[in-house]
Amino acid sequence: MASASAFSATKFTQPFSLNGTTSRSHEKHQSFFDPLRTAPSSSSFLGSTRKLRLSSASKSKLVANPNRRSAVVAVSDVVKEKKVKSTTNLLITKEEGLEVYEDMILGRAFEDMCAQMYYRGKMFGFVHLYNGQEAVSTGFIKLLKREDSVVSTYRDHVHALSKGVPARAVMSELFGKTTGCCRGQGGSMHMFSKEHNLIGGFAFIGEGIPVATGAAFSSKYRREVLKEADCDHVTLAFFGDGTCNNGQFFECLNMAALWKLPIVFVVENNLWAIGMSHVRATSDPEIWKKGPAFGMPGVHVDGMDVLKVREVAKEAIGRARRGEGPTLVECETYRFRGHSLADPDELRDPAEKARYAARDPIAALKKYMIENSLASEAELKAIEKKIDEVVEEAVEFADESPHPSRSQLLENVFADPKGFGIGPDGRYRCEDPKFTEGTARV
Repeated sequence: MASASAFSATKFTQPFSLNGTTSRSHEKHQSFFDPLRTAPSSSSFLGSTRKLRLSSASKSKLVANPNRRSAVVAVSDVVKEKKVKSTTNLLITKEEGLEVYEDMILGRAFEDMCAQMYYRGKMFGFVHLYNGQEAVSTGFIKLLKREDSVVSTYRDHVHALSKGVPARAVMSELFGKTTGCCRGQGGSMHMFSKEHNLIGGFAFIGEGIPVATGAAFSSKYRREVLKEADCDHVTLAFFGDGTCNNGQFFECLNMAALWKLPIVFVVENNLWAIGMSHVRATSDPEIWKKGPAFGMPGVHVDGMDVLKVREVAKEAIGRARRGEGPTLVECETYRFRGHSLADPDELRDPAEKARYAARDPIAALKKYMIENSLASEAELKAIEKKIDEVVEEAVEFADESPHPSRSQLLENVFADPKGFGIGPDGRYRCEDPKFTEGTARV
C-alpha cells in the first residue's frame, strides 16, 4: 500500500486493525487537529466512533495540501476478499513481520519467566510486567537506529529488550548479579545501557521525561551548534497515563515544542494508574489532545495493534529525524497482569480484562501473517521455540553469575569517584579495609 501521508498533510489515514475491532481508534480515518480551528464536540472516551483529530505544529507550514489523501487498502478488506496477489498491498513485509513477531514473543516470554523467578525468590523488590503492551514497545523501538535513545519507566524490561539489550543482561540485572546491564545495582526499575542508548528505567512517574527532553536537546545541539551533520538522532520518551497530569509532562512538552526537539512522547495508556481508573483521574481523558495545546501533533492509536502503532511511529519518528519537531502519541493499550507482581489485581472488572485479553496483540499479528501468507505456522512455532531457549539460557546465565562485592555499593553514589567521601586524613574512606568489612566507624 502507499505509505501513510506525512504529518504535514491535513488528513492522515488511520492504520488498520489486526483485530477487526478497536477501542476508541475504530474510526475509518483520523484527521489533524488544527488549534486555530474549532474542534468537534467530544464524545465518550472508550469506544468512540468520532474521527479523532491530530494537531499540526504550524497551520501555515503543515497544512500544505488540505485535499491530499493516502491511497490505502483496509486490512479487513484484504483478508476478507482474499484477492492479494502480491505483498505490495500489505502493511508489512515478511522480513519485517518475522522481526516484529520475534520481538513481541521475546517480550511476552521474558515477562512470563520473570513472574516465575519472582515467586521462586530470585528477584526482590517491585517487579512490573509488560504483558499485553508489547505492540507499543515493538511498534516504536524496532524502527529506531542504534544511536537513537529510549527513556523508559519502571515497566522497562521489554523496552530494554526491544532496544537490543541481551536477554541475559536484563535477567541478570533482575537477579541482582554483576553480569546485569547495570552490574546488579539497578534492578527491575532501573535498566540502563550506554551501549544501546537506553537511558533508563525510572521508578517515579514523570521522572524520565525531563531526561528524555535533555537527550533530544543534545541531539539538536550537536547537529546545529557543533555542526555534526550526521547527528539526526531521535529520542523516545515512554510513560503512562498516570503521568500525564504531572508538571514535568507539561513543562517538557512546552520546551520540546519551543525548541523543535527531535523527540516523540509515547503515552502507554493502559487505562489504570495502579488502581485508579484513568477516566476518573483526569478532566479530559483523551491525552492526545494535550499535544495541540503546545503546537505539536497529538495522535491517538490503537496500542493493541502493532501495525497501527508502526504506521504512526514511522510518521512521528520521521518528523523528528527531519527536524520538524516533537509529537505526542497516545497508545491505548492494556496490561494483562496487575500493576506489579505484588498486586492481586482485584480492582479491575473481570469483563474488562477478558475483553482486552481477547485482543491479544501477539495473537492478532500471528493471525494476520498466516492469513496473508507472510509466514507459516511452522515458521512462527520455530520463532517461539527459539525464544524459549533464549529465555531459559538467560535464566541459567543469571543464576550462575556472581553477586556484586560489598565494595561495589560505594561506587556511583557520590561525585567522589571512589564512592563514599574523603576522611579527615584526606584519604578516601573506602580505602580503609575496615570500611569495606563494615566495621569502620564513619
